[in-house]
Amino acid sequence: MRNGTSSAVDQTGIPVYRGAHPRTSSMDDANSSQEHDSHHHNTNNSNGKNDDDTNDIKGFNKKKVDLNDHTSDHPSKRKRRSAHWYQSRDLQTATAITALALVVRLWAIGYPTSVVFDEVHFGGFASKYIKGGFFMDVHPPLAKMLIALTGWIFGLNPSFMFKEIGTDYLEPQVPYIPMRLMGALMGVAVVPIAFYTVRNSGHSYHASILAALLVLFENSITAQSRLILLDSPLILFTAFTALAWTNFHNQRNNPFSDEWFVWLCLTGVGLGLAGSCKWVGLFIIATIGCSTIKQLWDLLGDLRITPRAWFNHFIARAVFLIALPIAIYMLMFEIHFLLLAKSGDGDGFMSAPFQMTLGHSLQESPLSVAYGARVTIRHQGTAGGYLHSHPSNYETGSKQQQITLYPHKDSNNEWIIQKRDGSIPESLEYVAHGDHVRLMHISTDKCLHSHDHKPPMTEDENHFEVTGYGYKGFSGDANDEWRVEIVEHDSSDPEGATSLHTLRSKFKLVHTNMNCDLFSHSVKLPKWGFEQQEVTCMRSAVQSKTVWMIESNDHASYPEDAPKVNYKKPGFLGKFIELNKVMWSTNAGLVESHPYDSRPSSWPLLRRGISFWGKEQKHIYLIGNWFTWGISTASIILYAAIRGLLLIRDKRGFKDDLLGLREYYELTGGFFFMAWAFHYLPFFLMGRQLFLHHYLPALYFAILLLSVTFDLGLRFMPSRARVVALILFASAAIYVFRMMSPLTYGFEWTRSQCEATKMQKSWDFDCNQYPETLDQYVANSAASASVSSAVEAHSSGSILSDLTERILAGDEEGDKEEGEDVAGAKVVQGVVLGQDTDVGVEENASDATPLDDSRVTDPALAVEHLPKEDDDEDVEPSFEFEYGDEETMHDDEEEHNGEEEEEEN
Repeated sequence: MRNGTSSAVDQTGIPVYRGAHPRTSSMDDANSSQEHDSHHHNTNNSNGKNDDDTNDIKGFNKKKVDLNDHTSDHPSKRKRRSAHWYQSRDLQTATAITALALVVRLWAIGYPTSVVFDEVHFGGFASKYIKGGFFMDVHPPLAKMLIALTGWIFGLNPSFMFKEIGTDYLEPQVPYIPMRLMGALMGVAVVPIAFYTVRNSGHSYHASILAALLVLFENSITAQSRLILLDSPLILFTAFTALAWTNFHNQRNNPFSDEWFVWLCLTGVGLGLAGSCKWVGLFIIATIGCSTIKQLWDLLGDLRITPRAWFNHFIARAVFLIALPIAIYMLMFEIHFLLLAKSGDGDGFMSAPFQMTLGHSLQESPLSVAYGARVTIRHQGTAGGYLHSHPSNYETGSKQQQITLYPHKDSNNEWIIQKRDGSIPESLEYVAHGDHVRLMHISTDKCLHSHDHKPPMTEDENHFEVTGYGYKGFSGDANDEWRVEIVEHDSSDPEGATSLHTLRSKFKLVHTNMNCDLFSHSVKLPKWGFEQQEVTCMRSAVQSKTVWMIESNDHASYPEDAPKVNYKKPGFLGKFIELNKVMWSTNAGLVESHPYDSRPSSWPLLRRGISFWGKEQKHIYLIGNWFTWGISTASIILYAAIRGLLLIRDKRGFKDDLLGLREYYELTGGFFFMAWAFHYLPFFLMGRQLFLHHYLPALYFAILLLSVTFDLGLRFMPSRARVVALILFASAAIYVFRMMSPLTYGFEWTRSQCEATKMQKSWDFDCNQYPETLDQYVANSAASASVSSAVEAHSSGSILSDLTERILAGDEEGDKEEGEDVAGAKVVQGVVLGQDTDVGVEENASDATPLDDSRVTDPALAVEHLPKEDDDEDVEPSFEFEYGDEETMHDDEEEHNGEEEEEEN
């Protein structure tokens, strides 16, 4: 179908109107299809008015359309009408709406001037890209790399790491506005794409405008696009893919033409780009895939299509819709690996061979493992790392020394293999399958030990505590004994099945007394265990979580010519597959609750949003335009109900043709309904953390379906009535958008205005944080200025205090002049801080005049302008970010690593 035109086709992925006289074959003659299509909708009549809908109505009322009158169709006019992007009125309208979108999306984009919500993650990733240190994230890299590219172009200092919500952008001169502009401009582009998608699907001018305006004045889409987040690129590429597929379908009567190939190729590009931003982009791939299958099925039923021609259709779609998106997806990871070529805080998620590509080195180790060897033991069932211990005890159970998994290389990962009695043979004796051994931790002289105590985190009856037990010179006991059972070996090393070999043998350690296997899983210890991975001894355990491997092996008595082994560095394909597996498992592990997570059943009803930021009695809260959400959800329900009713009536023998429009609207709406379902229903299968913003791609297609419903409902009404209906719908959406804009932009608001906007009790933004009147913002600004002055005075006082301490620390036999300097320093300090000079300087003197926050519940406000204390992490407890501990594990590991080193030192 062409822009503004409706035509018939059988091999549809996106349906089009058949008209009053359905055609007998599934494909029209290429020479006459343009003439037939152009006669339905004349968008370039001489008086400059659009009479396409009026002409349709007249034709439908007469129940006939003359398809043979082509006298007015000059070839040049037909060619001009076939160009989608150059319909004069459509272009003018799209340009005007885009200009309006620029204002809406970019208005006050520099506010807030501090880190907001997941800018903590994605801004931080930009800094890491510039540094070049490897990190791990659950999302594909394209959108993150676009953010990093923008930051790099505008001079982002990679030392700024976006550590926490509320961190100031201005003082370190972070180019946050250009970085936000990138997403905002992508959000702007979605608006004309929505217009052309509906228009090029053959729907009316009014329905196309409605779709664009509803996308434009949607609060949640606006809020997401104005920040350094991933959803704006995702929605753009998803919307672009739907438009490209629509335009490809419009070339159905010109298969294998240049335009046909161009739009098919652009559809594949869109699929690759969407999937490379977030895995939610896979849903548009499923949508286009189903539409493609239907196209090929219909072509197979067209007897005029030869098997060879059908095969050519299949190959073309396979190349552009399967191979091309996969190639784009893999290309993004190749760029990702090139940018992150150095070791970073994400190393611990990856295998040792992967880490070797990041600059890590592992010396070759002897193949056979002997008693007395110094070894490191790596867990194979998780990415937790190495069997590890350190001089810290459990705070529960036996309170003996902790045994954990630790992902980084460390001297506390080293163990010595001993005989079951704790001895080491004088001559080399190699460990074999079935041997009973002890493992002694080198740095603490304690043996790997298990007993009948419950582990600190897992309370299952089959799990038992694993500890480090003993001391230097202690002979140990029977609970230190473990049996080596080799369960797998490298096919190139058959001896690895009976003898324990470095890297080649995979084995279990079975506790002799408890008859349980040394086990680990993704459960973390509390902070007293440095949040490292729990190790237990488990009966009837899943074997994959009980498998271990010797990674390094060293013994002073090994012969120099002993066979040695090492990891093989993986190539791109190996790294690509491993990283995607880790991303998948980490993403699936995001199951911890979050203050603002929600379940899919609540999304279409807009039951709750997400708190993004709060400061200075202002708040950014992700919530949708309830008018748009309500009518779009209603259109989903209405479409399903009408389709169901028509199917039942068909079964009873009724033929509801709807004046020739039924199949047109069923299939056009069906494509958008299918896209909505694919972008929504799969979330019910996910057990991970989910948030309202996961619904936004589905919301986009719900809005497009709403425009189809609008077109159907008003198709036979006069043009003036349709204009009135469009104005009413658009005005309602704009009014609600404006009413809720303080939550979208972080504007000033009053408590009464906030409470009037709360349409549902489940909306958990706090209206009490806002002042009673807007005048109070002025008063608070003055108070803030006063506090800032006090803070500056406090800083000056701190400098003088340091001077005082240095003078007092001088030689006690100093002369009288030094004593006068000390007294003078105290006098000056008292003047600056407003204190009595004979009273000692108070540490928090500036706290004497805090803000009057008796009416304010915003936790950030009361401490915003005060000196930082030891409990700064509690400044904004309600404004957490999205992905919990697993996604930011690389950040936590740096902190925990430092804590552990401090404790062990």
